[in-house]
Amino acid sequence: MDIDDHAEELASALGVDKAEVKADLQNLLQYSVPVDEAKQSVRRKHGGDTGGSTSAPSSKGIGEITTDDGNVTVTARVLTVGTRSIRYQGEDQVIREGELADATGTISYTSWEDFGFEAGDAVTIGNAGVREWDGNPELNLGSSTTVAMASEAVETPYDDAVGGEAALAELQPGDRGRSVEVRVVEVESRTIDGRDGETDILSGVLGDASGRLPFTDWDPHDRVTAGADLRLDDVYVREFRGVPSVNLSEFTTVSVLDEGVSVRESAPRLSIREAVSSGGLFDVEVVGNLLEVRDGSGLIERCPDCGRVIQNGQCRSHGDVDGEDDMRVKAILDDGTGAVTVVLDRDRTESVYGGTMAEAREQAREAMDKEVVADRIRDRLVGREYRVRGNLSVDDYGANLDAAEFAESDEDPAARARERLATEGVSR
Repeated sequence: MDIDDHAEELASALGVDKAEVKADLQNLLQYSVPVDEAKQSVRRKHGGDTGGSTSAPSSKGIGEITTDDGNVTVTARVLTVGTRSIRYQGEDQVIREGELADATGTISYTSWEDFGFEAGDAVTIGNAGVREWDGNPELNLGSSTTVAMASEAVETPYDDAVGGEAALAELQPGDRGRSVEVRVVEVESRTIDGRDGETDILSGVLGDASGRLPFTDWDPHDRVTAGADLRLDDVYVREFRGVPSVNLSEFTTVSVLDEGVSVRESAPRLSIREAVSSGGLFDVEVVGNLLEVRDGSGLIERCPDCGRVIQNGQCRSHGDVDGEDDMRVKAILDDGTGAVTVVLDRDRTESVYGGTMAEAREQAREAMDKEVVADRIRDRLVGREYRVRGNLSVDDYGANLDAAEFAESDEDPAARARERLATEGVSR
């Protein structure tokens, strides 16, 4: 049933204008309020009966729930519980969220009320709404939901996930209520335009033995300092520039560890195919042949407001602007398993160009053509093998690797080819 059908049903039952009811529903649904709760809210607004349907929700195993379900009853074990504050209809509201499991699978949930359950509890949840979140079903627990301790233990194959303990490399966007033990590798204080105006936050990089991830501390904790070894309880994970990002809130508990955390210094070496199929990685290393320096490399101009590359003084977002000079390289790297676009910033571009940006501008003025700078870079790079370490993002437009390290490879390609053939079980 789409929103028009829900609005038609409500308007008929309440005796009010359908357009007004539809507008009320749309306003609630845009804040991810479950449909059934949104309809109850509209009924209350117009003085209608909020009893809802008298039909009992079906009882299902978690693995059987689909986005086509309306309301369900499940008996499950609570794997994680996270707490977060969101802005809903202009007011702050605290929600609880995490993951549930039974023998058939796992499912995430959002609870708009505190029902008192904790990680490890076995519970029976009645009349939970089902919505689609990131293509998957998610349970929504609200005022019409009931939660009771289950009469028997719930056996699951996921019991080792109770409590949300995880290494950084195991975290995925959408995780909630997680706990990690990390070292603060980098941290800086920034002021952003937040939901309450100018807001001070901390951002940087966390590390452990499995790898590194970016983080944001939305309610800066005094213990989050460079070099600190910390346990962070109740963090959630978002996607930021194509990679998982750890988020701390006012509900995150930060504890200083007695022992130091070992941080992996090297990035994991992957084939380009493996790296791209991951969907995005914060710190990865690949080796391949540089096949092409793409158009838009060399001397460029950026919008002073948004930083986007502009063409002929035009920014897609800000129109006519006075561009700011910059340099970059966008190049295609291929290792035989796949290809990725490697992006070099100004410093690395100056290095491969063999001169400063001022010298590049002078060369372009003498030739009356900026393309001579890109041509010089092509002559120096194309056809050689490079080792690139950086952050990989993958989207509908392809895979981009923002280089933190870029160096010509000194490895023996024949030896590496033999090693790869051996690992793939291929013999000559």
